Amino acid sequence: MRGRDPIALTEALLAGDRRALPRLLSVVEAGGDDAREVGRRVYTRGTGAFTVGITGPPGAGKSTLTNQLIRVLRERGSEVAVLAVDPSSPYTGGALLGDRVRMVDHAQDPGVFVRSMATRGHLGGLALAVPEAVRVVDAAGFGLILIETVGVGQSEVEIAGAADTTVVVITPGAGDGVQANKAGLLEVADVFVINKADHPQTAELERDLNFMMDLTSWPDGWRPPIVRSIALSGAGTADVLDAISRHQAHLTSSGDLDRRRGGRALAELRRVLVARLEQRADTMLGEPRHAELRDAVAGCRIDPWSAAEQILGHLD
Repeated sequence: MRGRDPIALTEALLAGDRRALPRLLSVVEAGGDDAREVGRRVYTRGTGAFTVGITGPPGAGKSTLTNQLIRVLRERGSEVAVLAVDPSSPYTGGALLGDRVRMVDHAQDPGVFVRSMATRGHLGGLALAVPEAVRVVDAAGFGLILIETVGVGQSEVEIAGAADTTVVVITPGAGDGVQANKAGLLEVADVFVINKADHPQTAELERDLNFMMDLTSWPDGWRPPIVRSIALSGAGTADVLDAISRHQAHLTSSGDLDRRRGGRALAELRRVLVARLEQRADTMLGEPRHAELRDAVAGCRIDPWSAAEQILGHLD
């Protein structure tokens, strides 16, 4: 597998050989033409895997909860893949692999796939390559994909744009419901999990969350349930999965699942267009015919908006 090119690896994966999956994810993370070729080949070959984002502040127990979710899913006979977005190493730029350490119990299970992905400085908690990685894992035949974010505070709301169901994990004693609302978590949560629910302030946090949700409207008819769990012991894990299943059923029956996925596809199309246009802009700015305009902007003889209009006029 290691010596095969991305096209051959993709064909192997689509033929059912999951040994190609780790290598293909490395290609996707590296970006460039090879990643684009892989993306083109797997885009229409997925099976519609259901994606669950697990997010929340650092130290909430996301990785431990994810480990327990894997355990219960395997007990129920379901295969599962996990994309764990780790902080980037300041020296190599790679993932620190902290989540793999916590999920080592499933390392030899062929029905479980765990991949750590580096944020590479991206502040939204999601690696830029995650949407493409999801499609590759989907093409490998995994019906459920868990996406665990790095945990960086208020920017964690980005997970809502990449998953079908967003699970927000919070802990007692780390801020009230008002703080959760301030962080934008109320806006993106489909399921709330109060982890470390043996803490004496659990009831107070649940009351605060309910109060904040009472002040919020739910146009799609879904009010996020609050589930208590103790991830270290596994207590409440089955309840978390049941809440996710109920939300999946709600999305399917209401048509919101197709709308969410359609919105994500359009958003990705826009990102691709913006990236291509930025590349085109860099090329055009470097052309000799625009040297005079560049100098005029630098010398404050023309404003950048007027200069941009002239360059765009050449593009037209």
